[in-house]
Amino acid sequence: MFDSFPSGASERMDRPNYHADFKRVYHSGIGFLNKLERGQHFKERGFDSWEAFAAGDWPSALALADQRRDDYAEELQRAARLGVSHRRLRVVEFPITPYVQWEFFVLRVRVDLGDDIKVLDARRISDIEKNRPVPEVVILGDVAMYEVVYDRDGNADGANRFTDRSLIRKTSTGFDALYESGEDFHDFFDREIVPLPPPQGPGVQTHSPGSRRSPE
Repeated sequence: MFDSFPSGASERMDRPNYHADFKRVYHSGIGFLNKLERGQHFKERGFDSWEAFAAGDWPSALALADQRRDDYAEELQRAARLGVSHRRLRVVEFPITPYVQWEFFVLRVRVDLGDDIKVLDARRISDIEKNRPVPEVVILGDVAMYEVVYDRDGNADGANRFTDRSLIRKTSTGFDALYESGEDFHDFFDREIVPLPPPQGPGVQTHSPGSRRSPE
């Protein structure tokens, strides 16, 4: 599963070109968007809820978590008009990182609006991650596939764009298999996230890499 991914031919794109290409392909009649999220630490600069979280203000972070509700609703409505189905699989390591703990409160808003998100315990895929983690990837139909890349400081720095349709199909098949084994979002959230105590102190993830992986 995902064995062909590392050797696939790709085009390196900086962030502006990646975002522009994503938007162009997304509106071209792709049919579906599949997103596999593997990283456990990211930064969301400019997102008030994340800024509060990073500053150690957990109550404000939670209160602000649904501030993009209207944007998410519009995104899903646009997808429906275009006939694009969305599926997201969030891989989670244990112990759960402060970032993932925070992110799940934001993802809950998306799920409540109808976004299709499942959760997968990373321990369940250790057998297919012996050589490398599963790719952090966004698949747009059978037209394009993007793997986000990072700079030396761990910030999102564009993406590798793949267009080989056989590789995209293989990766989609791998995604489908993992997605089918994923857990219902609310079941996981209620069992694993809700009981956690608030992350402690400001700068709870200043060590962590990156900003958001994709423009959607």
